[in-house]
Amino acid sequence: MTLQPAAAPPRERILNTAHDLFYRDGIRATGIDRVIAESGVAKVTFYRQFASKDELILAFLDVRHLRWISWFTQALARHGGTPAALVPALREWFCGADFRGCAFLNSVGELATALPAVLEVTRRHKQDMTAAIARLLPAGPGRARTSRALALAVDGAIVQAQFQGTPDAALDSLALLVKALA
Repeated sequence: MTLQPAAAPPRERILNTAHDLFYRDGIRATGIDRVIAESGVAKVTFYRQFASKDELILAFLDVRHLRWISWFTQALARHGGTPAALVPALREWFCGADFRGCAFLNSVGELATALPAVLEVTRRHKQDMTAAIARLLPAGPGRARTSRALALAVDGAIVQAQFQGTPDAALDSLALLVKALA
């Protein structure tokens, strides 16, 4: 159960609760009544903040993006700010108790046909991730292409780590690709 501080504004409590539940249990598996109950708000308060579940989903993805990209850029800097930083940075995330893959790829899998706006949010997130990777690379004509290839490798490592049970093979493969590409 997600516990939210009662002093937090209702919108923040709802978003924090939805963030945790949507990421952990999935968006379709998490009903609005559960978000309302666990955030400690009344149904009318919920609907004053979010007109629909779709609106809440898009707000969740916005919050998730801000949190994740901030963590990602800080982790890359902590691990040296070079392409090799991708592996230890992702190891931090993959080994976390709450790791459940990429919220954006998971959302596309669940909702792309039902809520096409998820595709656009995911594209923007992946562009920002690719830009963060590009900043690790030396300037030059191949920078954009290499950053796209590394971003693809990162997404593959995320998916592999999500279903393998251990991130080791995914991270070993990613390290090999980073070495070859960068």
